[in-house]
Amino acid sequence: QVQLVESGGGLVQPGGSLRLSCAASGSISSINVMGWYRQAPGKQREVVAVITSGTGSTYADSVKGRFTISRDNAKNTVYLQMNSLKPEDTAVYYCNAGGVLTSLRRFGAWGQGTQVTVSS
Repeated sequence: QVQLVESGGGLVQPGGSLRLSCAASGSISSINVMGWYRQAPGKQREVVAVITSGTGSTYADSVKGRFTISRDNAKNTVYLQMNSLKPEDTAVYYCNAGGVLTSLRRFGAWGQGTQVTVSS
């Protein structure tokens, strides 16, 4: 079993910054990919940023140049630094991870979500 615990959400004014964290725990052998997704009210969940076990990362066009994803492999933790936040960034942000368990089975897991609200 793998658990993902997110933190760092909250209320911020437009133009402000937040940093989200997501720590993975459990019988993990390796994590190949970690990412952040978000879901606004009445909308489908969408990818925000993804980072692979190397140094590759991709971003949604809407957040390029404002958000930065990074990971600490030793801590099985992924971060999302969000700058220049806009009201349209308001959503529940979910962490996702995929990799291999110590049993050599593959896993995919989601966090419980953390609310980010951008409003004056």
